Amino acid sequence: MTYLDDNEHLLESKRVELTEWFTKKRSEVPIPIYGSVDIRDSGWKACVVDANHFPAGFNNVAPEDEPLLSQLLHNHLQRRHPNCQWVHLYPESHTRNPAYIENVAVITRLLKQAGFKATVGSPELEGHGALDGLSGPLQLVEVEVDGDSLLVNGEKPCIILLNNDLTGGIVPGLATQQVSPPVEMGWHRRRKSEHYAALDEYVNEVCEMLGIDPWHLTTAWIVSEDKCLDKENCRIELAAEVDTFIQAIKQRYEKHGIDREPVVFVKNDRGTYGLGILTITSGEQLLQLSNRKMKKLSYSKGGVDADNFLIQEGVPTQFSGDGPIEPVVYLVDGEAASWFYRVNSKKSDMDNLNSPSSHFHRRDEMPGHLTRHADGWHALVAELSMLAMGKEMQLQSKKD
Repeated sequence: MTYLDDNEHLLESKRVELTEWFTKKRSEVPIPIYGSVDIRDSGWKACVVDANHFPAGFNNVAPEDEPLLSQLLHNHLQRRHPNCQWVHLYPESHTRNPAYIENVAVITRLLKQAGFKATVGSPELEGHGALDGLSGPLQLVEVEVDGDSLLVNGEKPCIILLNNDLTGGIVPGLATQQVSPPVEMGWHRRRKSEHYAALDEYVNEVCEMLGIDPWHLTTAWIVSEDKCLDKENCRIELAAEVDTFIQAIKQRYEKHGIDREPVVFVKNDRGTYGLGILTITSGEQLLQLSNRKMKKLSYSKGGVDADNFLIQEGVPTQFSGDGPIEPVVYLVDGEAASWFYRVNSKKSDMDNLNSPSSHFHRRDEMPGHLTRHADGWHALVAELSMLAMGKEMQLQSKKD
């Protein structure tokens, strides 16, 4: 038995209070239409280690989860956009990625099942006609920019659903239209650390209610700002911050009797699609990096240079099968609605599993002992993460 196993009864004993608390908190922030989170469960803690406002893995959700996902989409759009009849999906331009195209196809199907007209396309995809997904071609419609608007087959849709993380900046034609998630949540503005700052506040409140240390539901983190890693003095400063951070984790491990060497992830503070992530156990390792690896750390999707770095506690996964396993939760309207599991035989239990060698299994394909915290701790931290995304949206809207 682990700490999480021993204390899962607390969630049921506080079920009424937790439900009332979530209802109140969800009324205070704009809840995202959808999102996804990666969770690490070490046995002594379960926490969100990555949160995505523009989820790209709906192709991995189980068919039996689709009715709930569709219903939640319907609920969200009817509440936030009560006259909405037509949703246009604005995707990434991954024309050679069948899995991503299938993700878009599934979202489109869910919207149609929810009772909406659903179309797909962008100016960047003009001329393609259709894209090849895993289950067949995905039909595109004609999309053009008309001043500050986006016209689809010559008309304006009720709402544009973004499945594009806007790393390179806001795309033309969205200024005068209803867009969800809002363009302010693109990686041209959003920072990973802003999510964890908001998340920590909610975790602290819930843990006070449950009577547990918030350390068990969070990953420790700091941000190293204004680092130009092509300069030696910046590397030395960053390495020193890493060593101080690791020492703090060691003290926590000693307190809880955890016999492991601490590991930290150093990440670009912006979205990276798995780029710009290093796993290290000391600042010295950072100083010994080759120029190639250092350049990788300083580079993000779309070629945007990074100068702020998130230093995050590494959390091992206690789950394994064909390789280390981590839960991925997909949420709509703030609710955990579908689980699947990332497996990567090429990685260790502490590594970032999000790489081309990973594959996915649905929840019903996994042994019960690997999914036992799904409806408990994993659902809790995932839904707390959606609250944090809502808080981010609220704060971003006030920046302008």
